[in-house]
Amino acid sequence: MDLKQIEAFVRVAELGSFTKAALAMQVAQPLLSRHIRQLEVELHQSLLIRNGRGVTPTESGLLMLEHARGILYQVALAKEELSGTSGALAGPISIGLPPSLSRLITVPLTLAFKTALPQAKLSLTEGFSALMYESLRAGRIDMAVLYNPAPSQDLEMTQLHEDALILIGSSKGIGQKSQVLLKPNLLLKDLCELPLILPSKPNAFRLLIEVQMQKLNARPKIALEIDGINAILELVKEGLGFAVLPTYTLNQFPNPEVFTTHSIQRPQLLSQLMLVWSSKRPSTGTQRVALALTQKVIQEALQ
Repeated sequence: MDLKQIEAFVRVAELGSFTKAALAMQVAQPLLSRHIRQLEVELHQSLLIRNGRGVTPTESGLLMLEHARGILYQVALAKEELSGTSGALAGPISIGLPPSLSRLITVPLTLAFKTALPQAKLSLTEGFSALMYESLRAGRIDMAVLYNPAPSQDLEMTQLHEDALILIGSSKGIGQKSQVLLKPNLLLKDLCELPLILPSKPNAFRLLIEVQMQKLNARPKIALEIDGINAILELVKEGLGFAVLPTYTLNQFPNPEVFTTHSIQRPQLLSQLMLVWSSKRPSTGTQRVALALTQKVIQEALQ
């Protein structure tokens, strides 16, 4: 076996598709298929199950995937240690960010990387926490910033921030809604009477709201489903409904004074922001510095 075969197998197994892997590696799909077939012949094992929806690793394939990732890591580590950059940290770093943080974090994080890790190649991917969680477990990204991730033996995590979601309305007011519901402090059950503008599932904020309301035998009154924090806030500003978001999302809006904010009590909607990375893949020196740098930049931005 050679490294091309191993890399081809890892990318196909992680992406679940020969087509996606060929595009990611910028090689012809027949060549990719040939690499994996040669690997299967040499190992006398079937590594992938082909089906109409793509491919999934066999039991032998899962075992090979674990070894293959380790092999590729050792090769990357050797290149890093033997690079001619006079000890400078280098290599690719891929980070997943939630849409609610992307606009706030992208510029300062990129500038911090250019200063601290000028030889590293930074890749930022935006997506909902549930999707980033799966990409992280599949090895498609090195680390991710996630809301309320489920504990897993495959992942390590550290808390970056905890915030209580608040109700955000327009200073213009919304229809003839009772002023009782618009007091500075509201009960969660009060939100059931308000038209809410929420992201679609599996957005972490949406799931948190629905789970906590279910405990009260209640359901949110959804006026609109919009995937995009800035779009949600623009609609709220025009008086088309209310948003339920962390306070810091208003920092991204140019005129936060056009909004009214209301705390939510009994219960609070507490959302934990976590920095998450794989516990199965040994980290390079570049990745360890990137973890610490990402944690510092995000915590400073949310202060």
